[in-house]
Amino acid sequence: MKKKLAILSICSALSFSAFVGFPTNETKAAPEEEHYVLAYKGNLPGNYSETISKAGGAVERVIPEIGIVEAASANPDFLSKVKEDKSIQSAGRELEAYLETDPDEAVNFTPGTPNGQKVTLDSNAESYWDKQWDMHRITHEGKSYKLNTGNHDTVIAVIDTGIDFSHPDLKENADLAGSKTFVPGTTDPWDKNGHGTHVAGSIAANGKVKGVGPDLTVRAYRVFGATGGAQQSWITDAIVEAANDGVEVINMSIGGWRWMAQNLEEKGDSASMVAYHRSIQYAIQKGVTVVVSAGNDSKNLGDFHDMQAYWKDTYGIDIKGPSRVVPAQIPGVITVSSSNEWSNNSIAFYSNYGNGIDVAGPGGDNGPLYDSLYRQNPAGNYLNKRDFTYRTLSTYPTYPVAGGNATTEFSDGQWHGYSYLHGTSMAAPKVAGVAGVIKAAHPEYTPSQVAAAIRQSAIDFGKVGNDPLYGAGEANIYNFLSK
Repeated sequence: MKKKLAILSICSALSFSAFVGFPTNETKAAPEEEHYVLAYKGNLPGNYSETISKAGGAVERVIPEIGIVEAASANPDFLSKVKEDKSIQSAGRELEAYLETDPDEAVNFTPGTPNGQKVTLDSNAESYWDKQWDMHRITHEGKSYKLNTGNHDTVIAVIDTGIDFSHPDLKENADLAGSKTFVPGTTDPWDKNGHGTHVAGSIAANGKVKGVGPDLTVRAYRVFGATGGAQQSWITDAIVEAANDGVEVINMSIGGWRWMAQNLEEKGDSASMVAYHRSIQYAIQKGVTVVVSAGNDSKNLGDFHDMQAYWKDTYGIDIKGPSRVVPAQIPGVITVSSSNEWSNNSIAFYSNYGNGIDVAGPGGDNGPLYDSLYRQNPAGNYLNKRDFTYRTLSTYPTYPVAGGNATTEFSDGQWHGYSYLHGTSMAAPKVAGVAGVIKAAHPEYTPSQVAAAIRQSAIDFGKVGNDPLYGAGEANIYNFLSK
């Protein structure tokens, strides 16, 4: 299902052209309204709204700080007409981003081990610390907590699906009053999916499970609904708003391969891509460290031919010219691959990699047995060989949710607000948590200094020195604090 959703906008265009010219007795349906991103060359001109209206569109969203406007129109000639405005640098159909969801979420999501044992949690236990191998590693068995746990003045923006603000492990650190939603039709930033709450717990949980900085503040900037994707302007708006709000760190566990600079444009400069670049640079200039997930496609981000082959084999689409994965390959961000529990030479089977990787974060996988089978034949079905205890345990909504990995096991209260998930989505917030604690210790650090500190204190896994799998190594907050 995920792959079908990923190319919905492209397939729609191809299907329309295929049927043009065929006779029909049916009444033609009214054109559907499309959404567009308009990137102006500088400050927004005073007459931009009038110009958009004359072209047959209506303004939906304005981000004046970076000269971006979202417009809607049912006029098939809108794009060509609005491009006549010489103050516009780029205009195009708005692209839609998707969460980096669990790599094998689609079927049989029953927590267990290859021997048939069901993975459960004791709701009466005072702590699940013994199950958090990822936090053991990144905090050096919890020793970093004795040095610095962050503080409530240091805020990490979680641009995601929202947060469960009532969760017992998050309610002291989750800033409901400062949180916002950017999803049309929604009125609050509460998590209806599960993904954002799991991410937030990895950063700042302080209860049965612990985050990297148990005293950091997490704030939700909701850009995803219960299901489906997020329009680019929602994400752009959230990034700019978080920067204006003065957050120290932004985490975006957002993908991925469905976002190509070449997508629907001839020069690789689609308006949605321009908006993404501008918003992130705006945040960095405001002093915000931006951490992003590398993606869950097992691909080399630095290999153009690898990317071409992926699109051709998976979707039957020929990508020509430069192409990029965003936000993973936008300049200035910290791009995070996913390490696992059992190896310091092999990253998680699903993780993207390449020269653009800055560091790895423990994002978990299905264990060494599954990994060996998958690498021999990625097309095989090894779902019964998964061991969920190699994934990462974090907070999950305490109420039923509709999307993401929500099954009865995780969403009906039997797990009492916790879940095992894996992915670069789980790796990135560990690094965002590290960045947050670094900023708490050194509020004067710039984003480049924070990034340098993360790289310099990482554990050098893989080949000696920087490598395409781990970048500088696996992030480790204890190494930084203990120097």
